[in-house]
Amino acid sequence: MIGLFVLGTSGCQLSETAITNAVDKSVTQQVNMTPTKALPDSTPLRVTKRYSGVAVGDRRLWTESVNTREGFDRASRAAILFYALELGRQKTAENKTFNRPSVNKWLNKELNLAQQNYQFAAKTCQSNDWTCIDAANNSDDFIAKAEGLRIPAALDSWQEKTTEFVGIYVAEQIHLADVFPTTSSEIDLFNDNEWDGDKISDRKFFLTFDDGPTGRGGNTDNVLQMLAAQKKSAVFFVLGQRFANRQKTNGPAALTQLYKGQCVGAHGWEHLSHEKRSKYAVGNKWQSSVTGTIALLKNTFDGASIFLPLFRPPYGQRKSDSGAFFQKEGLQVALWNMDSQDWNSQIKAEDIVNRMEILMLIKRRGVLLFHDIHPKAEKAVPAIIADFGSAVEWGDCHQIAE
Repeated sequence: MIGLFVLGTSGCQLSETAITNAVDKSVTQQVNMTPTKALPDSTPLRVTKRYSGVAVGDRRLWTESVNTREGFDRASRAAILFYALELGRQKTAENKTFNRPSVNKWLNKELNLAQQNYQFAAKTCQSNDWTCIDAANNSDDFIAKAEGLRIPAALDSWQEKTTEFVGIYVAEQIHLADVFPTTSSEIDLFNDNEWDGDKISDRKFFLTFDDGPTGRGGNTDNVLQMLAAQKKSAVFFVLGQRFANRQKTNGPAALTQLYKGQCVGAHGWEHLSHEKRSKYAVGNKWQSSVTGTIALLKNTFDGASIFLPLFRPPYGQRKSDSGAFFQKEGLQVALWNMDSQDWNSQIKAEDIVNRMEILMLIKRRGVLLFHDIHPKAEKAVPAIIADFGSAVEWGDCHQIAE
């Protein structure tokens, strides 16, 4: 059973002190869901009307290849349409939320993105393809057209599991929107100096890893070796305290060699909320966490093209009025739009592959969040790269903020 976790917030279980009174309820908030209409050439869909937990899914129930542009687009169109249907249901659902305006803002944003992403995917549409619908005038029209889908009966299992996945995933995100901005996260931005990956080019993705480094020979080293073997780069958002400990043991030159060909940004000195209910909440102590980590990284990587002026707040939590500080320091706030949940003990590496591949089909571009202090990403990332083949582009870490 999943416990009281704040899901999707920098991929870590929040400590008790990081959870505000506003979220003094089950984080796996249940969200209403109504069944889709019975379709002429599909058996009736069997769904649970209330969802909770962590969305995992089973991408392999879609048996067609996704490693080409055409195959990726076809699977993407199908996933986006089911996602849009769930977003549409939640727009009219009578859910018990503290902050309905924030929830509606997120739902509307996601519907607009879904429609835009579908238009990208529709460029490879062929005649007599059930995943291809007529152009929609607006999000309501888009949902209405999606409701008329005629899904082959052979895809009943895929349909049922995908409906479950989008229901659970939307519930995860609605919870985050419900408590924003009382508890901030990646669910929304405070200013133009923050980004989450939604505006990256179509079918382009970036890898990011949080919370390292581990000690020598640990999971961080394994992840870096995996990336080198895959000929891919990533941004590592490191904790100053852990980085300083490893530098003390191995020296700056060893760390420069360790991260060669990769990028490093700051994640704060310790993995504590930079918003509230931690020692950083007193005065402006959170600022010293940022500046101290940045200074350490600059000094270590002096002259090497490894350091990036990026800060990723632990749990995604930062003060709503922190924009001026980050601009003064020349830093961007780097969030994400796809969370692997690889920190969660209930989630296996195979679950991460399924979750992230379905989200990549839905989102079609963005920033993937993993953790190099846990072993599951080392197994999951190569599988994702292999499954999508030439259908997607993996961005160079140095270009992530462009």
